[in-house]
Amino acid sequence: MILRLFSFLLLLWIMGFAWFAIDLPRPAVDDAHTGSVVVLTGGGGRIDRALDILEAKSASRLLISGVDRDVKPAELAAEYDRSDDLFACCIDLGFQAVDTRSNALEIARWAARRGDKSVRLVTSDWHMRRARLELERAMPPDVLILSDAVQTQPSLRTLFTEYNKYLMRRLAALAGV
Repeated sequence: MILRLFSFLLLLWIMGFAWFAIDLPRPAVDDAHTGSVVVLTGGGGRIDRALDILEAKSASRLLISGVDRDVKPAELAAEYDRSDDLFACCIDLGFQAVDTRSNALEIARWAARRGDKSVRLVTSDWHMRRARLELERAMPPDVLILSDAVQTQPSLRTLFTEYNKYLMRRLAALAGV
C-alpha cells in the first residue's frame, strides 16, 4: 500500500515537472496596458524588457524590486543606456526585497501606495509561476496581474530547482504559510 502511494505521488511529480518544463509562461501581448510594470531583479533581460514596456507607454511607472542598496539610479541608467530623466520621472527602485516572497510584499506595498488596479509582472519564464503565486498572495484580489515572461533557455537543473520551490510554496500556501 505504501509503495503504491509513493509510486502514485512520484508519477504525479513527474507529470507535473513535465508540464512545468514544457509549457513555460510566455511574454504578454505588447499592446496590453497596465497601471504599472514591476520587475524582479536577478535574470538577464528582465530589466531591459520592463524598460521597453515603460518607454512604449504600456505602463506609467516602473518598480525594479530587489535592487542592491549600493546601486544608484544613475548607474542603472548608464548600464541600460537610458536617460537619467527616465529614471527620475518614472522609475522607482525597491531595496527591501531579498527573495521572491519579499519581492511580492514590496511590490504589493508599492502598488497599494500608488492605487494601482493592474500591474504587469516581468520576470524570467522559469520563475514566473512562483513569482506570480507570491504576488497573488500579497496583492488584494481586485488588482489585475498581467504576466510578462522573459524567454530564456533554462537548464534542466534550473527547472528542477524552480519546480520544487514552486511545489513547496504551493503546499505552504495551502497550509496558510
